[in-house]
Amino acid sequence: MTWKIELIFVPVTDVDRAKDFYTKIGFNPDHDQTPYEGLRFVQMTPPGSACSIAFGTGLDIPLEPGQQKTIQVVVPNADEAKAQLEALGVATKGVEDLGWGRFVWFDDPDGNTWTLQELPDYAAANQQS
Repeated sequence: MTWKIELIFVPVTDVDRAKDFYTKIGFNPDHDQTPYEGLRFVQMTPPGSACSIAFGTGLDIPLEPGQQKTIQVVVPNADEAKAQLEALGVATKGVEDLGWGRFVWFDDPDGNTWTLQELPDYAAANQQS
């Protein structure tokens, strides 16, 4: 049996602002549906990811906007990710080099914090041992 994480909810205050922000940083807008008044569901996928995020109105998300601080995304190069975000006008923190990766952080317009991790080159480390 396989288990796949495919959708993570992100609480936002302004759905259109969030959709514009995530589109600007390269997420694909997969769905934007309003099946009935009071319910709007937006799903977006980061480039190259099998897992998407969702936000909207009328959703039962147990977090307040700005409280989602637990999403971590693996990127090939932390420096390039930081430079790309900053070129788009997104403030970042990092690059911090820790033993298990190099990290960059940024917030969406509601203050939800994203962590970007460049994984260590484990193959190179094993060759040196």
